[in-house]
Amino acid sequence: MAVLLNKLTLKQIVRVSARYAHKKIHWAKLKKLKTARDKALEHFDEFYANVYGKKWLDIRAALLKEETKYMAVVNNFSDPDRIKPELELLGAINLRTLYNVHKENLDFFEAKRKAESQDEQNLEQVTTSEDQLAELQTIHPANGPNLFEASNTESTEFVNNNKQKHIELKSIDESLNEVELDTNRIVNSSVDLSMLQEYIPATKIKGLDDWVLESDHYKFYDKANDFRINVEKESVLSFPEHLYAYTFERDNYTRFPNPKKGSTGVSDYYLFDGGSILPVLALDIQFNDMVLDMCAAPGGKALTIFQTLMPCVLVANDLGQSRINRLKNVMNEYVSNICQGQNMLIITQQDARSIDENGRYNKILVDVPCTTDRHILHSDDNNIFKPSRTKERLKMPEIQAEILTTALKLVSVGGTVVYSTCSLSPVQNDGVVQVALKKAWEENNCVMIVKDMTEALLPLQCIYNFGNIDLKYGHIVIPTLQNNWGPMYFCKMEKVQ
Repeated sequence: MAVLLNKLTLKQIVRVSARYAHKKIHWAKLKKLKTARDKALEHFDEFYANVYGKKWLDIRAALLKEETKYMAVVNNFSDPDRIKPELELLGAINLRTLYNVHKENLDFFEAKRKAESQDEQNLEQVTTSEDQLAELQTIHPANGPNLFEASNTESTEFVNNNKQKHIELKSIDESLNEVELDTNRIVNSSVDLSMLQEYIPATKIKGLDDWVLESDHYKFYDKANDFRINVEKESVLSFPEHLYAYTFERDNYTRFPNPKKGSTGVSDYYLFDGGSILPVLALDIQFNDMVLDMCAAPGGKALTIFQTLMPCVLVANDLGQSRINRLKNVMNEYVSNICQGQNMLIITQQDARSIDENGRYNKILVDVPCTTDRHILHSDDNNIFKPSRTKERLKMPEIQAEILTTALKLVSVGGTVVYSTCSLSPVQNDGVVQVALKKAWEENNCVMIVKDMTEALLPLQCIYNFGNIDLKYGHIVIPTLQNNWGPMYFCKMEKVQ
């Protein structure tokens, strides 16, 4: 034992404090070496582990993986008849074809299950009737007494006997004292409500004139807890006829080659995260729709909306000049100049919260700025978890709710609003939807119906992993190692008043 101890250093035996563990670097400087990515991952480990439970380890591994999965949206302004066969030769699958095949299979097995269930029910009723008749004939032979008369006689005797008895009433309290409570049926709440609050162990944000106490800030969401929302089921996900999106099956990470320029001078297809197409499909774009994308940059979803060839006008809006430049670059690369010249595509720059064209749009996409959970784990540039952006991060859900509230007021009656984020946070997702729906009702008397798309999304479970975390309103695609795209949360709402 003495020899073993001699071989081990004191540092290996005793856990040394960070203050003394590094001789060359002072402990205070070492603490500052922690990057924004490190802080984001620590925050996610604390917050999302409570929300997603055992699934968090798989989600975490997928988020940290450098290799992600993409979907290719065919550019109808290039040469679609050439592009589609080329993508299919790579082994890519048309998403609409995949959806239709699985939808037919699900419908077939559901109809078969209902038919079998009905047959079993009918057989059970027939069998039960025959068994009861045989049992009665055994107990009461044909030459026995009339059962109807016997039952009437027994009923009369029972009533007469009860008339002679005096029933003593007891108080409820006295009865309760005699009852033994079954404690096994008492359910103690194990839900940690703090999981819905993004928490950083700091009381003040130093270096700012005004500071935000996080625990007080998230009381903002308690205001909407008592507000009831109507939820209706939606059974089919609509695929526009001219929208062609291609991807690879589960576990297939074949990379799409860089798109070429077509005969019209624009690129063949646009590559983006596979989860990003779902909010566009949820919008259910129809012919002659007036569409607004309130926070359009970098432009993938706006371009996908335009590729449906359905909107009468698509207005793509954003706030910052750098974001507008990115949006314009995407549109210039993929969209013909003819469309922009005819005002079919309009790019605007303003705060989404100040848009006041009430009733003009019947389809609005609200893809709000969020924590971009995947991106911030791979880049420190402009990372939302930088100390200088702490206040901005804490205010983000409130701003998201204000943008969504504006959209709910703007959309015409009968129109659709789809809210989306690329965050796993329940606060930024269902929490924001709840608050915005209540604010829109209180401020403008807007009545919305939330669409439960669980059944409509079932055929896509072959390639998407929809997180089952008891969401009340929306749906979320969570990253997995088999299909590493997302996160993508989306919620569909329709205006009825």
